[in-house]
Amino acid sequence: MFLSIAQKISGLTEEEQTMLTELVNVFNYHVGKNDVKNRYYEGKVSLSEVNLGIALPDGMAGLEIGCAWGAKTVDVLASRSMFDGFVDQNGGEADELTEIAKKNHLISEYMKATRDELKYGCTFATLSSDPDLKCKIRFHSPQTASALWDGEKGRIKCGLAIIDAVQDESKDATYRPSLVNMYTDDAIIVLRFEDNKWTAERYPHRMGRPLMEALIWNPTSGKPFGRSRIKEPIRRLIQGYVRTIANATIGLEFSTSPQKYLLGVTDEQYDAVISDKFKQYVGSIIASTNNPETGEKPTFGQLQQGTIAPHVEMIRVLATQFSAATGLTVTDTGVVNDANPTSSDAILAQSQTLVSMAEQLNAGNGEHLREIALMALAVANNSTIDALPDESRNVIAHFKNPAMPSVAVTADAAIKIGSARPDFAQTDVFLEMIGFNQADIRRIRAQEQRTRGQRVLEEIENEDIQ
Repeated sequence: MFLSIAQKISGLTEEEQTMLTELVNVFNYHVGKNDVKNRYYEGKVSLSEVNLGIALPDGMAGLEIGCAWGAKTVDVLASRSMFDGFVDQNGGEADELTEIAKKNHLISEYMKATRDELKYGCTFATLSSDPDLKCKIRFHSPQTASALWDGEKGRIKCGLAIIDAVQDESKDATYRPSLVNMYTDDAIIVLRFEDNKWTAERYPHRMGRPLMEALIWNPTSGKPFGRSRIKEPIRRLIQGYVRTIANATIGLEFSTSPQKYLLGVTDEQYDAVISDKFKQYVGSIIASTNNPETGEKPTFGQLQQGTIAPHVEMIRVLATQFSAATGLTVTDTGVVNDANPTSSDAILAQSQTLVSMAEQLNAGNGEHLREIALMALAVANNSTIDALPDESRNVIAHFKNPAMPSVAVTADAAIKIGSARPDFAQTDVFLEMIGFNQADIRRIRAQEQRTRGQRVLEEIENEDIQ
């Protein structure tokens, strides 16, 4: 979906018009690249992209080969980044922020945003005032948003997000943007396309920066908006997998029906065999008399049957290279070979690279989530970030352990810590480590409180009796 805003829009300053033009150009420049990444994530790789012109005939171009390696590259790492809410400086839940997060379904939305972040390199969170939610937080992938980077300030300079689209009357099944939000340092500018023209409506704010924050994976100085997990080398390995599976599929067909030959037959016998090849192949008896013209006895034989073993070996090689390039274990690729772990320790050792990547992902996203949280509190209270109280500005994002240890391991660790620090056993963290979720913890605390209350009442009754 391309964005076209060529005309000058009344209500925008010259600087804002220039920003808008640059944002539209950046968005349109990345449309094709983002479509390719999304296609590889969905496993839609055509044979025309992978055919070397040697083993795959042109007639096989319509053969469809599924490959989930692109999705695995993103999903396996994203599943280890488990955002668990915000914590204030005292270690408790930040009540106002937790309420805003719950109303915006921030935990579940973060899961989806992380996948987009890893798929495209970044994803964008936008904020706006809302009477019901206090602050509306929405995520936009690069397929519907773009931004410019301010290197001096180390943050987004300005950005836009496509909020709504309508069907294009000139093209079937094609949609064009009809509502676009533009984010600047001092306003959210709502652009609407009505009556074949764009109009601008300004909503000022006091934040002093755009109400837009990016979650970025693996940024560099040259690419501040990060790099996709499905980058070019990964796509080449996926192409190799699809090509090899296609070759193996064709090879298996030939293995199922090996080539046979029959020598020294008469013309009539030859015509009979050629007239129904399949019947001759599946028939249990092939009979033939001597050739009366030459006296030669017919000879029947079969060429050596093909094998898909080389293809299987190639898939194993590709899986090993893919594992090294992405940090996934070979098991994640669905391929069994000598590199597969044989014990729990080996499995943990193989996943260590992925755990390190998840820790890197959590560290970066934690900083951006904190910025989102501070802006959300400022929007909800109609203030600036600097005007927030200290306890509100000291919130941090909390993530679950990306190593995803078993309950037995964490419970053992919790008990050992509890023996050294007796008060630790009375905390919610202790209950979390031994396997209870927040719902269980609340029930446990409520029932403990009820039991204590009953005990106090019994003691009072005993004292009255005495």
